[in-house]
Amino acid sequence: MEITKIEPILIHVPYEHGAPKPAMGSGEIRENMDAILLRVETDAGITGWGEAFGFATTPVTIPAIEHAIAPRALGRDPADIDGITTTIKRQLQNMMHGGPARFAISALDIALWDIKGKVEGAPIWQMLGGKAKERLPAYASLLRLLQPDTVARIVEAALDKGYTQIKLHEKTPEAVAAARHAAGPGVALMVDTNCAWYPDQALEMALAMKPHDLTWLEEPITPPDDYDALANLRERSGVPIAIGENLGNPNDVRWLAKARAVDIVQPSVVKMGGISDVWKVINFARSQGIRAIPHSPFIGPGLIATIHLVAAMEDGVPVEHRYCELAESPMGEYFRQEAGCLAVPQGPGLGIDPDPEIIARYRVN
Repeated sequence: MEITKIEPILIHVPYEHGAPKPAMGSGEIRENMDAILLRVETDAGITGWGEAFGFATTPVTIPAIEHAIAPRALGRDPADIDGITTTIKRQLQNMMHGGPARFAISALDIALWDIKGKVEGAPIWQMLGGKAKERLPAYASLLRLLQPDTVARIVEAALDKGYTQIKLHEKTPEAVAAARHAAGPGVALMVDTNCAWYPDQALEMALAMKPHDLTWLEEPITPPDDYDALANLRERSGVPIAIGENLGNPNDVRWLAKARAVDIVQPSVVKMGGISDVWKVINFARSQGIRAIPHSPFIGPGLIATIHLVAAMEDGVPVEHRYCELAESPMGEYFRQEAGCLAVPQGPGLGIDPDPEIIARYRVN
């Protein structure tokens, strides 16, 4: 069997989240949820699907797929996942520490696992050694809301929809206080600041948020790979620290662990290298006594791949779930939560292909 075609597909899906649309990444207001899907075809008629991180990096990630990754994978046997990805990483080592080329190979790795599962007739969670699970706990990953009264209103709405764990993307103690007041004492509350502060300010803000009983404080420092500053913040604040979505590759997690800089590591399957590299990180973190909770605020195969990874882990790990209502879900029921849980696909590979009609409707040429 040979890979015959590799095609990136960008979709923009309208969404609502009960509040004004926030700025994302580059600072632009986004009216849609974006996803870079990857379709990998073979001469055996078996197709695999992956997803690469996009948003502000989309203009660079798609050319990386087309010009750097695809030409090196075409004609190869899709069963040789490690051989294909290792060769490409070595050939492109000057752009493989992290960033768009790494995002591109992440999508390829996911699609190859999807093909492998379809050939073997097994779901990915099973191929990773997991035990059968029908549903997994999910936490609501809210978009940035800014105003404390809006934060409180959306937290209450998320709880009404069945979530029991909430993550904010806020930067002020006032917003966190409003969330805790709305949620009450029994709800897990996380705060992702998206690398908002320099080290001294991070300590001040972490201490101001600490009374609100954070399950973790995520990406509190810029730049995100200042591990010494993270270790100092973790020790001095006593607040659990999480980081991972902006780590480039598994080696970064080794340095992070060595610095004792983190309580929770959050590898991203659409950024770090796909299922293969994230699974390595999960097992390494376990060996170091660090909890792994993958990053996954995605709407396409990246979310499904993460569900498989979490399903193969120990019980109790929640899946990050973007809190919003899509106009239509390209992954059907598997994007929808019920009673704070997401369904685990039981079919071979990813267990679901993106809906071709929805792709056609929201595709961006």
